[in-house]
This record gives sequence, C-alpha cells and structure tokens, in this order.
Amino acid sequence: MADGTRFTRRDMLRFAAGAAVWAAVGRSGSSARAETLAAPAIARRPRRPNILMLVGDDHRHNAINALGDPIVQTPCLDRLAASGMAFTHAHDMGGHFPAVCVPTRASLMTGCSVFRALSDQKDDIIAPQRVTLGQHLRRTGYHTHCVGKWHNDLASLNRSFAGGEAIFRRGVTTDQYQLRVHHFDPTGVYANNTVYHPRKFSTDLFADTAIDFLHNYRGAEPFFLYTAFTAPHDPRTPPKRFADLYPPDKIPVPPNFASAHPFDNGELHIRDEDLAPHPRTPQRIQREIAAYYGMVSSVDTGIGRILAALEASGQADNTIVVYTADHGIALGQHGLLGKQNLYDHSVRVPLIMRGPGIAAGQRSDALLYSWDLFPTLCDLAGIDSPADLDARSLLPLLRGEHTQHRAYVEALYRDCQRMVKNDRWKLIEYAVGPDRHTQLFDLANDPWEQRNVAAAPEAAAELATLRRRLQGWQTAVGDTFPLNHAANRASA
Repeated sequence: MADGTRFTRRDMLRFAAGAAVWAAVGRSGSSARAETLAAPAIARRPRRPNILMLVGDDHRHNAINALGDPIVQTPCLDRLAASGMAFTHAHDMGGHFPAVCVPTRASLMTGCSVFRALSDQKDDIIAPQRVTLGQHLRRTGYHTHCVGKWHNDLASLNRSFAGGEAIFRRGVTTDQYQLRVHHFDPTGVYANNTVYHPRKFSTDLFADTAIDFLHNYRGAEPFFLYTAFTAPHDPRTPPKRFADLYPPDKIPVPPNFASAHPFDNGELHIRDEDLAPHPRTPQRIQREIAAYYGMVSSVDTGIGRILAALEASGQADNTIVVYTADHGIALGQHGLLGKQNLYDHSVRVPLIMRGPGIAAGQRSDALLYSWDLFPTLCDLAGIDSPADLDARSLLPLLRGEHTQHRAYVEALYRDCQRMVKNDRWKLIEYAVGPDRHTQLFDLANDPWEQRNVAAAPEAAAELATLRRRLQGWQTAVGDTFPLNHAANRASA
C-alpha cells in the first residue's frame, strides 16, 4: 500500500477465512466490518479510487441468488449486489466465431463493438489502434495488474498491464485442477519455460493470486486489479464441498427446456453442444445444471475471499469493485447446451458495481452492454475517456439521473444469427444455407422466450420496427448478414 503498511500473521489468518466472513456478516456499515476484520489504519489514500474488476467465464445473468435464481447459493455476490448497484439487463454482443469469449472480452476491454474491437473478425487480436481499458488506466497513473484468463493476443495483454501472475493465455480449459498458466513476462514472449502447473483448483489459484497482490502491493499509484476466472466454464468439476450443495435430482428443469432446438440454428453440433448427448433429457440437464451451480458457488467463495482481503488491506472504501462475465450459457434451455446462440440465457451477463460514488441497494433494468463499463470506470475515476468508444457511461444510471440507457441492443453469432431487442420485444433472424427463420418474443409476457409470435398479426408492427432497426444497425457496422425477409418463416 501507499504508506508501506505491513501485515501481521494475524492479518493474514483473517484472509484465510475471508469468504466465510464476508458471507456471514449480516450487519452493514464500516463498524461491523471493523469488528470482524480489524483493518489496519492507513495514513492516506490515493486521490483516485482503486479498481478491482472480477470476471466470470460462462456466468449466466441470473445465476446469482439475489438476481433471480432461488437455487444457486451465492452469498458473497448477493452481499456485493446489496452494497452497490446491480444491472439486470447487461448484454454482450456475441461474435463471428464459436469461441464467443474472445470477441466479448475484446469488447469489454476496448469499449467498442465486436466489429471494431478485433483487427480481424476471425482472430483473437485486439485491434492495435484500440486503446484498452488497462492501457488507458495505465497512461493516466494507475498500476495495472492481470490475474487469470486473458484469451486475446499477447501484445494487447502487455500493453494493458504493468504486471500480473497466473495468466491463462488462451485455449480451452481441459482440467480445472491443472491449468497451464504463465508468470507475467515483461517481454511479451511468454515462452514455454514460463509455464507452470499450480495443481490447485482454478478458482482457488486465481483468488489466492489476487489476494497476494492485495497483500503485497506497496505502490503510490491507485491500482487496477483485473482478475478473470476460468469458471463456471466447463469442465464443470467443482470441489466436492460445492458439488454436494446441489444433488442433481433436486435441481429444477428450466421452463424452456427442450430435448432439441426446433430448427437448425447454424451451430447445433459443435464442441459446446456435444458435451451432452442428443436429444437432451431432463436427467442429464439436471446433472449439468447441478455441476454448473457448484462451479458458480466456488467462484462466489473465491470472490468473498478476495473482498475480505480488500477489506483487511484498508482499501475497500476507496475501491470500485466490478463483477461481470464474458457471456452466459444455455444448459438445456431451448434444447441447447452452449453459448453459441442469441437467446437471453446466452447474451445476458451479470453486472454488479460497488464503491465510492455508488449508492448501496440499487438495481437497474436499463438495457446496456457490459462494455459500457469502460467510460463508466473512467468517469468514476475522474479521468477522460478515449474519444472513439462505442460504449456509453453508466454514470447517469448510477447517480439516479436516468432510468433508461439504450433504446436497443443488438448481437450476432457468426454468419447465421442476428438479434435486436428493446425493453419489451426481441427479434432473432436466422440464415442457415438457403433456410431462413424468424423468432419474435414478447419478453414482458414471455421472459423465457417460449412463444414465437412472429406470425401473429397483432405483432406485425413490432416485427417491422425491429427489422428496420436491425437493418439500420447492419448498415452502420458494415454487416452483410442476409435479411431476405420474404423468405423468412416463423419458427416455433
């Protein structure tokens, strides 16, 4: 920390029980936290707030108890939401290839749509002309530090961060207990001899590494600590204590469960979809959801431990905490298992913010993108944003000045799916070879997207409005997805 405060062994023992402390403390206010954590006194704080950004992998928007799921146990994220603001309608924009995490993370880091965030829509390289969030904060006086999953190119990693540890570069996670991670390499090479195998569960690895940073940081600059988990992404193999929380036969099957998708959406047989047999069965989907919930609860506990360490460091009151994810996931909804689709379960993500300037106990249903975070964090930090962002600051929502943010959000998946929605209606257009399908959902009356009303005469005006909006968006971004409406047919 800035004043050189050192931690005693007693302080460090408090870190070990961090998650239990953060989940169990029911009292609010700094006095209750002080009784439990006894944070060391700090002589002075940096003028600008620190930023702690936590990112889940495949974490669906409502797979948090406080945000709508009564089964999953997430006491730490619940408390984070209660102490700040939860945005319930945050979206990603999808992308042009199956590894959706690549473009969505690029957008999150650049505050730009996927059309501008990447240098090539089929590659993982963040466009060199885009200024990343870490790069911008670094230029304006922040010490930037990366922990965990990056999944974009190494050049953008190293221009974003001055340091880091336990960096999972890219690729599919094959074993949550034996990740291949790197020490931070200032040269940007990340040679094979910098790889190590911590042999601990991935969430524990990344939480421990983030806690080490919070314990050891002595810089005078405010910090930006970016910590990205590889969970609850598959392999969904939670530690036993979390798996035991969710007996599969007790897990409800989602209302929009289907044994198969009603038509070819262009991506029915891909790695993520083939992790469970076709056709889907309720019993198999219960197993998948139970394992997923176990992974979510493990992430929740890791986050609790990190937040307890932040409290013990004495920096909590001057730190903006953000939790979000790259995208969601289906897990049996609509007959799908993965995230290569544009239903809400896959394009909506959690977004929770807490910190100085953010009132506790707030919730916003405004339509927005997760990558609207970039200018928001700049505003909260008191620094100017880059001029060429597509993102829009959430500060008016945080201050209660506005209740709406975007009139529409759009998303895409490869060359086969496009989506546009407003605060009630949602349109998805499909083009798979010569086949065209259209889905229109009235989300106010059908939040599980079960009843396609594209052919209903009473919905014709809404369908036409959304199609005009989608076509205008495509023109603006240079998207060539075919919109042959005359050939489209309503599909169940």
